Parts: sequence; structure tokens; C-alpha cells
Amino acid sequence: MKIGIISFAHMHAYSYAQALRRLDGIELAGIADDARERGQKYAAEFGTAYYEDYNELLAQELDGVIVTSENFRHKEHVLAAAVAGKHVLCEKPLAINLQDAQDMIAACGTRGVMLQTAFPVRFNSSVIRAKQIVDSGQLGRILAMKGTNRGQNPGGWFVDPAQSGGGAVIDHTVHVVDIMRWFTGAEIADVYAEIGNLVYEDTPIDDTGVISMTFDNGIFATLDCSWNRNRTYPTWGDVTLEIIGTAGTLSIDAFNQKINVYSDDKGFHYSYWGDDMDTRLVQDFVTSIRDGRKQASVTGEDGMRAVEVALAAYASAKQQNTVSLIVGSAQLEHSS
Repeated sequence: MKIGIISFAHMHAYSYAQALRRLDGIELAGIADDARERGQKYAAEFGTAYYEDYNELLAQELDGVIVTSENFRHKEHVLAAAVAGKHVLCEKPLAINLQDAQDMIAACGTRGVMLQTAFPVRFNSSVIRAKQIVDSGQLGRILAMKGTNRGQNPGGWFVDPAQSGGGAVIDHTVHVVDIMRWFTGAEIADVYAEIGNLVYEDTPIDDTGVISMTFDNGIFATLDCSWNRNRTYPTWGDVTLEIIGTAGTLSIDAFNQKINVYSDDKGFHYSYWGDDMDTRLVQDFVTSIRDGRKQASVTGEDGMRAVEVALAAYASAKQQNTVSLIVGSAQLEHSS
């Protein structure tokens, strides 16, 4: 099976390329990147062809492509892949506004290609086990959830709203919101958010966000999605979720598969031994293609719903009020 990658703008492209190299029967058949030096560098490292024009990559005999470009270019690249008849794994957030997301979903549906949103946290062992426990009914009826996805400011194009769509809120809301939706099978009905630029004051973009959500079945949830980890923190960030039910509670710490190390030269740091979620994500994508599945395990719709919540959070903070979501609405759009 042959898979291509469009752009190494996002740091996840590297781990996805590594995953493709590890999987049996999978060939990284080319890298397209209009940043010539960057594209040539990674094409050489992974021993594959380099294309400056992504249309040249899409003209090859590929089974699918992974889109890891700047957020605002996702639509352009996904639509081109759909026209070329290639299945797509698209980095999160799926798009920077709902209209783009809807256009991407529609284009892939019309062309009969699969659109998968890159939500690797779904492939973490503790998250999978928690999903099984929730589905079994052991927690009773779910009442509330409290999540975090805190990390570091990645810099670069991530802090340019024109390219990223926003800061920490659009970057880190989507992962945990997707897990919450997946666990409950419910949609978020109302969003209230407090958002600020409190940590990296030299970078005028949202780096702090706390979101409160009410689901359409009455579940209440909160999420801290801030870029509030400094450069000396032992790891880039976290993904945690506490679930409260009528019959019990459950806590998830997705990145707790590590050893605490104290050394004279590095001080305190983590030695991570746990799940390779990115490899599991890529393996799921290629397995879906190989098995001829009509729909991805994590769909474009899933990606769009998570973006919808992030955009509602921006709107809420701007209005200083609760924002109600109407399923299917494409009116929310964030502008800094």
C-alpha cells in the first residue's frame, strides 16, 4: 500500500512518517511540501520522493494521503486529494471554520473517499479501557466530566491566527471534546468560555482557556485547554479526564505511562515508555483503506463537531455569554 504526506508544516508529520516506515506492507511513496528545503530534508531522511507541487504527488498511484499542513490549508489539500480519488487522514483541527469542514466532508463523500480526522488520543490504552468501562454501564449514568489538555506554546505558524485559526483553544479543545463525545454518544448543546493571553504575554494570542459545556443529554463538563506549560516542564503537556457517574467515578491520565527520572545533568524529567498513539492512528487509517471500509473510525463529522465547540468557545469569550450550538450550523467563525 502506498501513502503520501502533504506538508511537513505540522510536527506530527514526522511521527506519522515514522509510523508508515514501521508498518509492514506500507510504503511512504512521496512527500509534497512547497517549503523546498524542509520537504527535501524529510524526503531524504525517509528515503522517498519529493514533490514541490502537491498535485504531482496526488498524480501518483497512491492509496491515501496524510495532510499535515497549516490549519488554514487543510481544505485546499483535502479537496485536491478527494478530486484525485485518494483517501485522507487530516491533522486536527479539521478546519478553521465550519464551512470549510462541511466542504471537505462533502467533497470526500461525493468522490467516495474516506476522510479521517487525526485524533490519536482515541488510540491510547487507558482511553480505550475507559470507553469499555463507560459502555459496560459500570459507572451508571454519566453526570459530569472534567478534562485537561494543557501544553506548551508551539510557536511558529501556530501563533498566527490567519494560518492556525486561533491559539490554545482551537489547538487543544478538539482532542478532549472528541473523547467526551465518543464516550457519551451525546452532542454539546451550550458552551461558556473564559479565554486570555496570560502566559506568553509577548505573543498576542490566546494561550489560556477554560471551557464549560452542557451536553444535549444533561451532562456537564469542563475543560482546561491552555498552553500553560513552560519550557522546563518535564513533558510537553497532558491529556486527563475524570468521569463522574451515578455508580462510580473514573480517572484517565493518558500520558502517565512514564518513569520519573532525577539526574544531575537534566534535573527532573520523564522517561516515557507508553503507547505510540500516532502509530496506532496511522495503522487504523491504512487498515480502513485495506479493508475497504466506507467510513473512517474517526470521521470528518467528528472533526467538525470538535471544531464547532472551539469556535463556540471563542464566540462565548467575545460575547461574555453562553453560546448555544445548533447541530448543522455553519455560522460560527473565529476572527482575532
